[in-house]
Amino acid sequence: MKINKIREMSSPDLEKELGELKSELFKLRFSLATNGLDNPMKIKEVKKDIARINTILKQRELEESK
Repeated sequence: MKINKIREMSSPDLEKELGELKSELFKLRFSLATNGLDNPMKIKEVKKDIARINTILKQRELEESK
């Protein structure tokens, strides 16, 4: 997911997307442990997307507190 797309989303949408990504990460880890993945780099991509969303949410929180 691109950072520009994340910035365009509203905070509730970002929180919903964050929940979906966390559940996807859980499923990917579970799949990796049980039977292997076709693309193990997908875990890295999902982790980065989670970090990007958390960063944007934190930036918005800090802007609101000012």
